[in-house]
Amino acid sequence: MEMIAAVQPVEEKKSAPSNLRWWILLTVIIGTFLGRLDQTIVNLALPKIIDNFGISVSAAGWIATAYILANAIFVPIWGKLGDMWGQKKVYILGFSIFIVGSILAGLAWNLSSMIVFRVIQAIAGSADYPTAMAILAMTFREEKERSQALGIWSASFAAAAVFGPLIGGPLIDNFGWRSVFLINLPIGIIGLLMAMTFVKESVKENKVYHFDWWGSVTLGIALSTLVLVLDKGMEWNWISVNSIICYAITILFTWIFIQVEQRAKEPIVDLKFFKIPAFVNTLANNFIVFMGLMGSVFLIPIFAQTFLGYNATQSGILFIPMAAGMMFAAPLGGALVGKVKPQYVIAASTIVCAFGIYLFSVFIDPGSTASDITIPLTIMAFGMGFGMAQRTNIIASIVDAHEIGIASSVLALARNLAGAFGIAIFGTILNSTTENNIIAIGQNSVLHSTHPADYATFVQLIILKAQVSAYDTVFFIASLVVLVGAIGAFWIRVDREKVGVKVHVE
Repeated sequence: MEMIAAVQPVEEKKSAPSNLRWWILLTVIIGTFLGRLDQTIVNLALPKIIDNFGISVSAAGWIATAYILANAIFVPIWGKLGDMWGQKKVYILGFSIFIVGSILAGLAWNLSSMIVFRVIQAIAGSADYPTAMAILAMTFREEKERSQALGIWSASFAAAAVFGPLIGGPLIDNFGWRSVFLINLPIGIIGLLMAMTFVKESVKENKVYHFDWWGSVTLGIALSTLVLVLDKGMEWNWISVNSIICYAITILFTWIFIQVEQRAKEPIVDLKFFKIPAFVNTLANNFIVFMGLMGSVFLIPIFAQTFLGYNATQSGILFIPMAAGMMFAAPLGGALVGKVKPQYVIAASTIVCAFGIYLFSVFIDPGSTASDITIPLTIMAFGMGFGMAQRTNIIASIVDAHEIGIASSVLALARNLAGAFGIAIFGTILNSTTENNIIAIGQNSVLHSTHPADYATFVQLIILKAQVSAYDTVFFIASLVVLVGAIGAFWIRVDREKVGVKVHVE
């Protein structure tokens, strides 16, 4: 199907004014922060939603699953549309739909309506990452400054993860669960007005576009079944009929997708990206590191609430130093662009991140203090933030300007899938290791009492030790996985000069 970009060519500008550039950065930070905040804040509201709708916990799980599925599917589609229509148009469109979806979710009356409205939110929210990254890449033309901007923007992801519980807890307690959706309206309007005011459109000359519908459909099917089995695999059993069907569909439609893309005039994902060694190696590094990172970090609030007696808000407070570490490190890492080869910065930062994760296996136990959690989190976050700008900048630098949107959407997709893989894999490792530990500890433990109360305590202690040891194992394995990413970073080499960003600005 053909689509025409009805935009007249205008005079090209080399860069936006200095003050305007930083206003644009603040604008996309607000959009990114709001989208990621919504993902974390809604999880806190689920118990209240379950009570209000009178649904089961497993049924409520589809509220999160539907969001994850829709978000994964539409990231590459928005990236392509941004490259075709202009990043500003797509950014504003996605942001506007997200606000509408938030209002609808806040007015949902049952589970079905909530799932539909969350899907609308997810579809719209998935427009943020590829368009925001492309807007920044085309606003900050000088490589060092662009890396700093991308680093600061990346830090907003961590900030949203931290402020989710801090903001969500008081909102839910004082105004009910609907407030976590409705709060998006005033903040969203501010961000929308800023985008209309400060962001300049980047367009190409009039051209007939061929939107890749077949590629979008086949990729969507492959991603939906993959994310579905990653999300539900532990519940279904990884070798159940449902899981096997998902594996088969994912493999089949991935193969079909590749065949379609090789013939498409305007592919939804340009496979030539995967012929660029720096792109492939950066993507692989991101996948490995985020798999280990997300697969371990998601266990921290679970451990804090299960074994340390923390509530959701207190667990969120533990992550404040993590956000500070990442926000402090991100611009520092960006400042090294052009001074130190990116592979060295990425490798060094990833080693620090792996060390932070490893410390959890040393410090974590039922007697842990808040500092036993915040210190490793801060070290881990500092390492991750220090290399974030370098990773993002490589992707933005090695592709043509009109393909930054779709290239960044591939990066976002890799990170999202890595997180899903990490949570699924390390969640499974935690469960299986706990079961094995219970058997091993039980076989090597003796109770010199026949009193029922003593026996009950004995069993509880075995289970407790088995669970804590399982967490230690998971964090140790996760640190090794991230360390593999550090070693792999040495294969990231940018062999050509940065591609100039040649766009028209209106």
